Amino acid sequence: MNSPRLSSEAVHASTVALDGRAVLITGPSGSGKSDLTLRLLDRGFTLVSDDQTLVRREDDWLIASAPPNIAGKLEIRGIGIVELDHAGDMPVALLVELTSDIQRMPDDSRERPILGVALPLINIDAMAASAPSKVAWALDRMGLKLQ
Repeated sequence: MNSPRLSSEAVHASTVALDGRAVLITGPSGSGKSDLTLRLLDRGFTLVSDDQTLVRREDDWLIASAPPNIAGKLEIRGIGIVELDHAGDMPVALLVELTSDIQRMPDDSRERPILGVALPLINIDAMAASAPSKVAWALDRMGLKLQ
């Protein structure tokens, strides 16, 4: 079924992409979304959006982009807002939820639906030194594959 845009919403999340697949990073204000985004950019990811992400459903995919007023902008705490190259309209392959309450052996099949699209879900402590590695590993091994 080739449906046009079915629905859309703004999500309190930062989003980065690697190899054409996006990672939606959610968490409360001050949980480290922008900090983790900055560290992922250092690992070769590309900015999609910082702090607020527009998501829309197209067919079986959730597509992420930046609101026009913040496209290409990243807040670096202690430095301010910086302008960066960014990507738009990226299919979301993984949902990262920031929390300090991490299960040692979580269920591998965790997912959360957004706009009716079930996304693989992982919990990360954004301040852990290994957080960027965990996100990259999870995207590679658990993230939805482009078809």
